[in-house]
Amino acid sequence: MVSTPQKALMTHVAAEKQKLLNRLKRLRGQIDALERAVDADVECARVLQQATACRGALEGFIAEVIEDHIREHMVDPALPGNDPRTIAAEELVSIIKAYMR
Repeated sequence: MVSTPQKALMTHVAAEKQKLLNRLKRLRGQIDALERAVDADVECARVLQQATACRGALEGFIAEVIEDHIREHMVDPALPGNDPRTIAAEELVSIIKAYMR
């Protein structure tokens, strides 16, 4: 049986679904707080600080999806941990995590 392209694309998301949903819920909470701050005419520095936190939370979400994608679609999970392709994938994940901070 051949899987549909959509299912193949979403495999990495399904495996980590709850973790991703929790990140999105925290992000929604941060955005709601940002909206309340703007509505309440909070000082610019505090609004910018909250906006930066929202951006960081979104970047963390994106990094998590990219990491899962690399591990699920770019490297055969059956490969041993010392295989050069597995090592390269883990190095790429580390670079992405560092970049997205």
